[in-house]
Amino acid sequence: MDIIAQLTEELHLKREQVEKTVALIDDGNTIPFIARYRKEVTGSLDDTVLRALEERLNYLRSLDKRREEVYNAILAQEKMTPEIELALSNARILTEIEDIYRPYKQKRRTRASVARERGLEPLAEAIMAQQKTYQPSLEELAKSFINEEKDIHTEKEALLGACDIIAEEISDNAQYRKEIRRLTFRDGILKTVGTKEEDSVYQMYYDYSERVNRIPNHRILAINRGEKEEWLRVSIVPQGDAPLGYLLSQVIQNDHSPAKPYLLEAVEDSYHRLIAPSIENEIRTQLFDRAGEGAITNFSINLKHLLMAAPLKNYTVMGYDPGYRTGCKLAIVDPTGLVLDTAVIYPTKPQERIPQSKAEVKKLIKKYHVGVVAIGNGTASKESEIFIADTLKELSAEGITCKYIMVSEAGASVYSASKLGAEEFPDFDVTQRSAVSIARRLQDPLAELVKIDPKSIGVGQYQHDMKEARLDEALTGVVEDCVNAVGVDVNTASYSLLSYIAGINTASAKNIVKYREENGAFTSRAQIKKVPRIGAKAFEQCAGFLRIPQAKEILDNTGVHPESYPTAKALLKKFGYSENDVRSGALTEIRKTAEAYGMETLAEELCVGVPTLTDMIGELEKPGRDIREGLPAPMLRTDIMGIEDLTPGMVLEGTVRNVIDFGAFVDIGVHQDGLIHISQMTTNYIKHPSEILHVGDVVQVKVLNVDVPKKRIGLTMKL
Repeated sequence: MDIIAQLTEELHLKREQVEKTVALIDDGNTIPFIARYRKEVTGSLDDTVLRALEERLNYLRSLDKRREEVYNAILAQEKMTPEIELALSNARILTEIEDIYRPYKQKRRTRASVARERGLEPLAEAIMAQQKTYQPSLEELAKSFINEEKDIHTEKEALLGACDIIAEEISDNAQYRKEIRRLTFRDGILKTVGTKEEDSVYQMYYDYSERVNRIPNHRILAINRGEKEEWLRVSIVPQGDAPLGYLLSQVIQNDHSPAKPYLLEAVEDSYHRLIAPSIENEIRTQLFDRAGEGAITNFSINLKHLLMAAPLKNYTVMGYDPGYRTGCKLAIVDPTGLVLDTAVIYPTKPQERIPQSKAEVKKLIKKYHVGVVAIGNGTASKESEIFIADTLKELSAEGITCKYIMVSEAGASVYSASKLGAEEFPDFDVTQRSAVSIARRLQDPLAELVKIDPKSIGVGQYQHDMKEARLDEALTGVVEDCVNAVGVDVNTASYSLLSYIAGINTASAKNIVKYREENGAFTSRAQIKKVPRIGAKAFEQCAGFLRIPQAKEILDNTGVHPESYPTAKALLKKFGYSENDVRSGALTEIRKTAEAYGMETLAEELCVGVPTLTDMIGELEKPGRDIREGLPAPMLRTDIMGIEDLTPGMVLEGTVRNVIDFGAFVDIGVHQDGLIHISQMTTNYIKHPSEILHVGDVVQVKVLNVDVPKKRIGLTMKL
């Protein structure tokens, strides 16, 4: 297989682009580095396309490896033919290769293998010959195979054994399987039946059916989970007799042959006993893989928008971890993420001490000039929200302004109980660490959420049902892209944040932290080379994504790669600027000047590509900039509503919390997220909600319906 040609066709790219990108990947370059600093080589492919290319490249290479293994295995059996060689060469998916190998694979003991051991293969061949007449008859021929020692006592047993051999050979035919798989997928019906009488979340599937080729991904995942939890029994039933009819048409070549009755029996046995169950499993695996990839893609999109949410800068934040029996834990965190104070209050039952709790919260807000209270949305969060809203109203009457926001605490407990959490706050208990995490994820979502396993962040759909390795690979890629897009301050970043930088693994990230602890803050990017396990290649990959705000060299606080420093300085000199001008932010006109001069001409003179030149100018305009600054800020609240306060027709503002296949969940400030079904998002046709909505978006919605007992809120964007 020409892998480059295949990638070119699938990804709609130029062959030269693919060849050069594959060469970069094979040379050990990371995706973030290639996307940011090798645009001229790749034709400015972004990280999403590059990851798709790398993933597909790995799949096709593993496919070729398996193709070669199968080829050698058949060759070793001296059964290779030009037809098999051609079929292997043309196979485009793993299933097709395995179908070809199926007849030659070492099998466990089967009815057919037993029949072969008993010497019945000649009888099977005679039946398959489908002669017009047999002399002697097939029945007489079968008698000659009776052998007490081989456990063949009658002619009927001999014929049944021969039919077992024929059934297996039919089942092993790659072309038959391919066509039956196609017909079953095209016409098959997926049916589900409830296995229990009591109500459950799977009740709609207790007697349900849908065309296999039309069932949406979220329904596949729901049905699979229901089956796994033993609420459902699932099957795929062909519509009509097309698969069996196809097999009969391929196998029966002579309607008048005495062999026909035996062949009919063998074909039906082959289909019902061997082919149909196997094809059903393959199709269900195919459906799950498709749904899983869709869910992973959706999770990845949600995670990216969550991680890239605008940080809440310049605020001292009170992190508030709600609870009942053990109280609510508070942590005061300054704008740099430093923990200033902690406390425990009891505004909830069973130890309800509201006056004392209010006094403590007011004291802390006044003492540390807290601007925002970040409340975790878990257990006791409703009571906590009411308590904080009431407390802030009393402070407002005193002329003190403070707002609150509900923050998803998904994964906070995972971080709190983790080794990293214990290393960071060895003197805190797990709930105190949770309060700190809740505050910090509001101040800088990216820096805090990278400490948590992405699967635990909770912006996906059935993510815990996915293939773990594939999910980890995809989500790790998303986090890497986000961290590298923003860049990190090498002197303040945790090792968990540093470990996502291109070229840096966990061990080298810990070495960076250890080096700065022992030698003081880094003063230049070049100094990073002194860190153990940061060699020339690792430095090349990571340097452009690490920032040193205090560095003497201003370019060390930009996304300009050290390899391009001479070019950047030549650019400054070209238009009469100095490095001090960069530091003072005086390059507001450099882009206009460069465009007036001619970007292509300028790029040629500086011996650099236009994409790199464009990126360089952007970095010189705003050194140390955070690309998240222009994104929507978190919605802060001062008042509170309950679900019982909602009425149809109310128009509210909310924040998108999760986008799934059939809609989006929106926080409208009533503790219970409302659902905007995909049909209520726009008057135009869309395939998926992610086409118009993303996690973190602030949207105006109208209440369609409210079901207080079931805590369900229907919303629409069709105002």
